[in-house]
Amino acid sequence: MIRLLLAEDQAMLRGALTALLGMESDLDVVANVGDGETAWRELQRLKPDVLLTDIEMPGLTGLELAQRIVRHELPIKVVIITTFARAGFLRRALEAGVRGYLLKDAPAEQLAAAIRQVHRGGRSVDPQLAMEAWGEADPLTDRERQALRLAGEGLSAGEIADRLNLSHGTVRNYLSEAIGKLGVGNRIEAYRLARQKGWL
Repeated sequence: MIRLLLAEDQAMLRGALTALLGMESDLDVVANVGDGETAWRELQRLKPDVLLTDIEMPGLTGLELAQRIVRHELPIKVVIITTFARAGFLRRALEAGVRGYLLKDAPAEQLAAAIRQVHRGGRSVDPQLAMEAWGEADPLTDRERQALRLAGEGLSAGEIADRLNLSHGTVRNYLSEAIGKLGVGNRIEAYRLARQKGWL
């Protein structure tokens, strides 16, 4: 039996996925949660075989969960299920140790097969996306990405500094670096372009 933890912030989709996966005789959804922080607590408590997670969620993103799993050396494999068919997201996911990357419009059988393949130690990634993922490299550092994401949410440099426990000047430097690397005029344009590329 493959023990799964499902992390998805949309309640209706979470319920549908739980019901769908529960119909498979070899899959057991041991918990389903709606945000990243709860997912992290449940991962440590339940130690499932596979985490099936969305990318964008409140608290921690699916990619941040994957990074924590690697950092804490937990023997949990990660499958991302997302609407983001962007090479930048896939590239970051693979770098974070994710073993499976599927789009939400994939057939249900494909999801179950991907979970089994990842559980066996394999990978399951959309082949077209996999080819695109190694095209354009993400120029942003993790800190630049964090600052830019918060700027895109409307926070000022001072508020970002408070949130990230950094100085005001350091945050301004991160934002300036990101703007320069992306070749745009301001932080909002930088945020939009980085999101479009799948780098946020």
